[in-house]
Amino acid sequence: MGFHVELPVDLTATDFDLKMLFASKLFEEGMITSGQGARMVGISRRSFVELLGRYGVSAFQTEEDDLLEDIANA
Repeated sequence: MGFHVELPVDLTATDFDLKMLFASKLFEEGMITSGQGARMVGISRRSFVELLGRYGVSAFQTEEDDLLEDIANA
């Protein structure tokens, strides 16, 4: 699937940045896996996971309730 978006002429983001921003947000929302994100961007899964932090996304997608349960069981 593809889509078309009109971007401002003066936008300085690269194609790679835009793909990473989009894929990282989808990953953060739980809509895709890290492997799917990596394929969207055209890089390895490892590289995708390593780059997530640069785009404000944690590679660890754990819900707060799960964390609290883990702490209680520790």
